[in-house]
Amino acid sequence: MTVNAATQVQWAFAVFSFGCACAPTIEVMTALRFGQGIAGAAGIVVGRAVIVDLYHGVELSRTYATPSAVGALGPVIGPVLGGGLLAVTPWRFVFIALALAGAALAIAAARVVPESLPHERRVEGGAGGALRAAGSLLSQPSVLVPVVTMGCMGAAVFAYIAGATFVLHDLMHLLATMSSTVYGVNALANLGASLLNGRLVRAWRPETLMVIGAVTGLGGQLLLLTLTTAVGAQLWAFCLCLLITVASFGFLSPALSAVGQSRGRTAPGTMSALLGAAQFSFGAAGSPPLVGLFGTRSAAPMAVVMSAFLALTTAGAVICRHQSTAASGQ
Repeated sequence: MTVNAATQVQWAFAVFSFGCACAPTIEVMTALRFGQGIAGAAGIVVGRAVIVDLYHGVELSRTYATPSAVGALGPVIGPVLGGGLLAVTPWRFVFIALALAGAALAIAAARVVPESLPHERRVEGGAGGALRAAGSLLSQPSVLVPVVTMGCMGAAVFAYIAGATFVLHDLMHLLATMSSTVYGVNALANLGASLLNGRLVRAWRPETLMVIGAVTGLGGQLLLLTLTTAVGAQLWAFCLCLLITVASFGFLSPALSAVGQSRGRTAPGTMSALLGAAQFSFGAAGSPPLVGLFGTRSAAPMAVVMSAFLALTTAGAVICRHQSTAASGQ
């Protein structure tokens, strides 16, 4: 992955963001926001691909813990910064701030991110070449399993996002400020787990950390189901179990990224795109509709959906671990 790609996607994000700030109609805003989202997603793909180009083994796993930790800060810092900006400026200035952030990242990428992928390893042929590379990767069981596992984890995350809001607001009648506090504490727990993951990879393989994270997350939701059945909808039980599960994502996400990208090293950009596509497509297509289908008058539907996807995530993590053990024993 080249420095040009990293720089270009950030400039694209900056341009689309500035366009949103100047949008004269909602139709134009919608189109520009779509472009902004594509550019932002491309930036994540490029970032993961550059990391796998530059690092190997333990250092790869440690490095993936850093963007995971930074990502966990978004739900904490984003609303505070956005709310503070809206308190003193019109809404268009939010997009101007995003444009400036994108420009700063583009300049930083141009100066700091090295040329990471040799020319002979690049995927040629445009979109067709990328699709062929994706098909080649997905035909390998060692690659398919972490991709599907990432998708199942993404579905569990989306179930949390979709369900927790209804439970906190409609069932437990928390004010917006208190709900934000719950989300913030969970995000900090996720951050702490990501940083701990970065330390533990020196002693434990990422596949093992995947299993620990998946089992812990599943345990949190099974505990929530048990407590909901035994004592009903209690705020302390709901928050405690969510804290356990959301913290577990701090183990799962960087470990899954490291394992998946290591196995798809022949086409790092394509592998990064596959992981991201699975994470968000599984989440968007599966979790919110299922949580809504079973109702929002209880915490049980969210816990059931999250438990189901985390059980699949656990199975995927165990299979990944067995695959690595078998490969190292050959």
